[in-house]
Amino acid sequence: MDMLYILVPIAIILVCCAAWGMRWALKTGQFDDMDSPASSILFDDDEHLIPDDAKTSPPTDKP
Repeated sequence: MDMLYILVPIAIILVCCAAWGMRWALKTGQFDDMDSPASSILFDDDEHLIPDDAKTSPPTDKP
């Protein structure tokens, strides 16, 4: 029974922290765009990894 005097306030504090975190996330727009992050993995963004001197036009087959 004495343990309830410790566990109930801890549970209330944890629920308040979770509610504050959810309110913060909603207020700052964390859930506004749910589609772009999921599809951004499909696009190449490694152009900056190719050195400038390697960016040439494709070779031609003329002798």
